[in-house]
Amino acid sequence: MQKSGLALLAMFYCDFREEQKKGVRGLLSSVLVQLCHQSNTYCDILSKLYSEHKDGSENPSDGRLVRCLKDVLKVPRQVPIFLIVDALDECPNTSSLSSPREEVLTLLEDLIDSQLPNLRICVTSRPETDIKLILEPLTFHSVSLHDEYGQMEDLENYIKSVVNTNRNMRRWRSEHKQLVIDVLTERADCM
Repeated sequence: MQKSGLALLAMFYCDFREEQKKGVRGLLSSVLVQLCHQSNTYCDILSKLYSEHKDGSENPSDGRLVRCLKDVLKVPRQVPIFLIVDALDECPNTSSLSSPREEVLTLLEDLIDSQLPNLRICVTSRPETDIKLILEPLTFHSVSLHDEYGQMEDLENYIKSVVNTNRNMRRWRSEHKQLVIDVLTERADCM
């Protein structure tokens, strides 16, 4: 659909190891750039933001980036826009007043509350309490694989495969291999 111009897609993978991929600023910047690559109209909106901030010599605030994204999303007569936020649980949830995860959740809540007719949002995450608390009341459709037997079985099969085919592990005694398989499967908790 994207290649034929029937839809637009922007994806953001939250990654706690990369500073620019664990908070709302990284998400906003990434999504805006991706959407601008797919539409000249969107590019014009982002160019205006760039100009307003001394041709990029000043950084816009997060709030200004949110307004820019909303301007993009409100362009009339547009195709559906699919926004995928993957691994939201990877955003740090610190005890500070506003953690990176809380800021992303607030943005998602704001976008959903805006009821933009062409926006479709998909969020993937482990079922962390704070994430469920915010997103469950907003969800149109939810799918949870957290406790699915098939997922646990796939994970166990993968661990067995690695343990039994790894050059170093092949020399281990069978009871040690089984211990590794059991402990990793138990502690994986559907990751």
